[in-house]
Amino acid sequence: MTPAERRQMMLSGPIVPTILTLAAPNVLNVAMQSLVSISDAFFVGQLGIVDLAALALVFPTQMALGQMSAGAMGGGISSSVARAMGSNNRAAAEAAAAHGLAIAVGMAALFAIVLVGFGRSIYGALGGSGPALDGAVAYANVLFIGCLAHWVSNSMASVLRGTGDMKTPGYALIAGSALQIPLTGALTLGWFGAPKLGIQGPAAAAVICFTLSALWMLSRLIGPKATVRLRLPVGGFHWRSFKDILKVGLVACLVVILTNGTVLLVTALIGRGGNAAIAGYGIGSRLEYMLVPISFGIGATLTALVGTNIGAKQYRRAQHLAWSGALMAGGIAAAIGIVVAIWPNLWLGLFTANPDALRVGGTYLHIVGPAYGFFGLAMALYFASQGTGEMVWPVTANLSRILVASCGGLLALDVLGWGLRGVFAFVAMGIVSFSAILAFSTTRPAWRG
Repeated sequence: MTPAERRQMMLSGPIVPTILTLAAPNVLNVAMQSLVSISDAFFVGQLGIVDLAALALVFPTQMALGQMSAGAMGGGISSSVARAMGSNNRAAAEAAAAHGLAIAVGMAALFAIVLVGFGRSIYGALGGSGPALDGAVAYANVLFIGCLAHWVSNSMASVLRGTGDMKTPGYALIAGSALQIPLTGALTLGWFGAPKLGIQGPAAAAVICFTLSALWMLSRLIGPKATVRLRLPVGGFHWRSFKDILKVGLVACLVVILTNGTVLLVTALIGRGGNAAIAGYGIGSRLEYMLVPISFGIGATLTALVGTNIGAKQYRRAQHLAWSGALMAGGIAAAIGIVVAIWPNLWLGLFTANPDALRVGGTYLHIVGPAYGFFGLAMALYFASQGTGEMVWPVTANLSRILVASCGGLLALDVLGWGLRGVFAFVAMGIVSFSAILAFSTTRPAWRG
């Protein structure tokens, strides 16, 4: 499909087939990334419980790296390129690509300074000590010193997605993941004569594979046949182009922090019930983390589709695309939520056999699982909102969620005496409020022109 044909499909093609066609590579990429996460834990688990604990300590910051480079700042880059392409302004799209690369370099430096320079303090604050803390620092040093590969790969993938090209970044990242799984095993355990790096093996494999993906993505943006060419912007770098990306990307990074903050605050409340309660909630809420990539598979497509149609001033079509994709993501998440609400041990049993943890996790999924459909809907609308370039409502929606879950949880425990069931009920209500506000936002001026 030529760039002109792809643009025409985005602006006038049938809505559902267009979303499905463009989303397929993203969904496959998300599935492969999930396998990578599972394989990392599997291979490190062969080293022993201390190394597995070290991996767990770094997991939140590793998730933040992926979420911010691909979904948050990456969404800002994709939105800027898509809106420029929709208005037939190729120069602005190329400026967005160049400024996006500059932002990626800056963000990679920031991650390296914070998570390498202060890594021991950060992972110590998360509960690490002794050999587990040493392992976490060793893993993080390799991952974040080399995180420029993640930032460049995901940022340039976002440029390509902004043009409507989902296949190139999707298949490049899928190939990188397919290589990363055996390479992790080789570097962690010393297969085939490879150096046995232990806990540093998964981090080294990730840096190597993302470097290869980044080089491939850059090659697709430099050649004369590129839809958008990566080159120095005419007249140098300008604040206007940085601002167009950062007004979405920086706010989206804040959303990532708020989303993770919700889990941390609720964990602190659940902690009153002891270790088994924390474990049960942690396992149950981990499923929510799995729903985010599923929503991203469709949501990254919606960012480009909505941005292109907003740029072309086709506001009604942008709304139809957003809602169609959101209902797809919500339907998938609802199906998963209903299944685990009825049979929670299908998920919980993968991680523990502790009866107290199973009881708490089961209670969580019985109450919150039915709300997962709203979560999937909200996340897809959040990614679609990035395409409009207006992020006030997504932040408001996330703030409402964290306030309902945390303040309601305190109310349930300290005033109403509802116990953990009450906390989980307010977690579910927080998800519903998150969804309701984002649904309302699609009626606001950013969506109506």
